[in-house]
Amino acid sequence: MPYLKRKIDLYLDNWFTKTDKKPLIIKGARQIGKTRSIRRFADEHYENIVEINLIEQKRFRSILEDGYGPDEIIRNISRIEPSIKFIPNKTLIFFDEIQSYPDITTALKFFSMDGRFDVICSGSLLGINYKQIESVSVGYKTEYDMYSLDFEEFLWARGYDDSLKTDLLQHIKDIRPFNETTMNTLTSLFLDYAITGGMPEVVSKYIETRSFSGTHELQKQIVAAYREDIRKYADGADQTRITRVFDSIPAQLAKENKKYQISKVASGAKFRDYAGCIDWLQDAGIVVKCYCLGFPELPLKGNYDDTRFKLYYSDTGILTSMLDDESQEDLRANKNLGIYKGALYESIVGEALYKQGYPLFYYKREDGTLEEDFFIRNRNKLIPLEVKARSGQSQSMRSLIRNDKYADIKCGIKLSLNNIGYDNDLLTLPYFCTFLLKECVNDIRIISD
Repeated sequence: MPYLKRKIDLYLDNWFTKTDKKPLIIKGARQIGKTRSIRRFADEHYENIVEINLIEQKRFRSILEDGYGPDEIIRNISRIEPSIKFIPNKTLIFFDEIQSYPDITTALKFFSMDGRFDVICSGSLLGINYKQIESVSVGYKTEYDMYSLDFEEFLWARGYDDSLKTDLLQHIKDIRPFNETTMNTLTSLFLDYAITGGMPEVVSKYIETRSFSGTHELQKQIVAAYREDIRKYADGADQTRITRVFDSIPAQLAKENKKYQISKVASGAKFRDYAGCIDWLQDAGIVVKCYCLGFPELPLKGNYDDTRFKLYYSDTGILTSMLDDESQEDLRANKNLGIYKGALYESIVGEALYKQGYPLFYYKREDGTLEEDFFIRNRNKLIPLEVKARSGQSQSMRSLIRNDKYADIKCGIKLSLNNIGYDNDLLTLPYFCTFLLKECVNDIRIISD
């Protein structure tokens, strides 16, 4: 399949130009395009590439037996495969699937000190073993978190260039509505993205066929691969519980109250038995937690209840692929989101925020109906975000803005199918603008003042 332009491309290009670059660890979930992006980068920048897949090429798992120094490792690699060459200052060494052999990261310190070879490590499920990885080579490595395609990358795949993003940003900053053509086109593309998700193979199939033909089958294969990872890497006693959590998310998000309830996962399920299973999925990059704030005020860190949260998949395509058959057919044929409408819009907004680097928080007052879907912040304000699947009043948002009790909140943003608008400290944006929030939140005068 053709290569899809990714945001990591620019990051890797900049990393290459650094004279003092440290070994790089690229983290991310399975099948998001890590290996393909690294290979593209390597082909463009290096005369010599040494790629070792530590799952497929198990014979290389003995390369540390003489120590962690580059000379010892290179000697052992060359003995296992004498055709592999190492040219100083012209070679990239790429260790892939390091989750199956995390000891290799101990060598990064010594490669960094040596300086003759550039090194990139990559793998899925790294978060599960990352405490072990993180304890070695401190100060001698660089890290990059990669995700499936966000909406901007999806637009690149559809052939749009950066001029579209520039135009969208200017409209938001000016609070100037889009014309009908832009609204219709971008809304339709956004719904396509909500259905396909951002897995490169699925997006490539959609681009190739200009339809959803075959995309569901690919999504199901990815879900099956995630379940296989659970069986392969999770401790035996937890495998069933982790799978139950993974499978229960669509039904949990379809509820009116989307707080994740352990009691809905299995009969007699207790939080203490499942908390570690949820963390396993989060560490694997498969799910994202959205914590309930104790009170909507700054600072956000430390101001939440770690036992109250919502769970989203890290890629909304996983959610759409796990709907029932009738919903699947209707979704792809008519873009009819049915009873999952609110869940899908909320999930994709959460995903967009997460991919911009925002931690996810919501608020629900236990003694009332006041509830807000997400929160972000700019330089000095806390900004509630409301996801509206339908048109209507934003009562909770109005209460937060008008009540002096919430001193850090002076304005809010409503995300919906409607055009850009502003009324009484409430900014309305179309869903397709969500991916731009981090870049513009400090430049919208009515919010930043």
